[in-house]
Amino acid sequence: MESSLPANETAVRPSHRYRAFAIRIGLGVAIIGFLLWRFNAGPALRSLARERMVYFAVTVALYLIAQSLSGWRWQTLAAVLNLHAPVSECVRYYFICMFTNVFVPGLIGGDAARAFYLGRKYGKTAEAIASVVADRGYGLLALFGFAAAIALTLNHGTLSTNVTNPVVAIGILAVVGYLASPWIARLIHLTPRPIRRMLGIVAPYLHRPATVAPAIVLSLILQAILATCQFVLALGMGLHLPLAMFLLIVPIAGVLAALPLTLNGLGLRETAYLYLFGMAGVSREDAIALGLLYFAATMVGGLVGGIAFVTTEVPTPRTDMDTTLTNVD
Repeated sequence: MESSLPANETAVRPSHRYRAFAIRIGLGVAIIGFLLWRFNAGPALRSLARERMVYFAVTVALYLIAQSLSGWRWQTLAAVLNLHAPVSECVRYYFICMFTNVFVPGLIGGDAARAFYLGRKYGKTAEAIASVVADRGYGLLALFGFAAAIALTLNHGTLSTNVTNPVVAIGILAVVGYLASPWIARLIHLTPRPIRRMLGIVAPYLHRPATVAPAIVLSLILQAILATCQFVLALGMGLHLPLAMFLLIVPIAGVLAALPLTLNGLGLRETAYLYLFGMAGVSREDAIALGLLYFAATMVGGLVGGIAFVTTEVPTPRTDMDTTLTNVD
């Protein structure tokens, strides 16, 4: 089948994606380079060298467990749209997503891969895409809510209100948005056409917020595991810091790292750690090293997803089951 796009447009779009990918990598590396130059690379590198490999391996294992929970969360959201896939299958496709994100420009590459696999397997491409969009959206909602809840309960003066107040405000807005989603869904038809089409993808979730509660619970557990990952990394460096500090700081840093500006939050996370852990009395070099070690652990975890990539056959399309979500128009 020939592409309906003009030849010049099909040629330009991939170059734009790779250019954006290169910019994100370059920005992340530039930020890391500036931090190492500004605060002396030697101590930070020595902090990195202190990490014991056993602790790093445990961190990677915990990270893979967290990503398995992400696959389970996605499975529960797909089921809302009557796309009933086994948990093991969704976890496998999620690991393919992780592996794809290591090499394909932008996060969208991995999400497109898992939507392709799931949609092709069950002949429900529209539902698969909607479930991926919902998975990302409710994952961020849980991150904001978790960060706000921890900031309210575990701070005890560790971080200034200049940091925690915006986090709490964003978390409250996220919770209010979740609770008000049925009313938001009723207003979709009043929005401009582009927004109406975008919201129409996730309209089934907005109409029934209770159905996504299991996914949100899994996301909260996931955030606790990710904080524990970095607690373990700190132990490997010989830092004996309370777990509560990581439960407080890591989700807040995660809000910043979630911005799609660099590859996997590279540079953004280290900057947040430098600032936030510095408030808690952690040295600059240790804070930078923690961020770099966690980035390395996530990249190793992504490469492990290659096992799922090479052992999973591309599903045979099932056109007899093809369905389309009802568009809100």
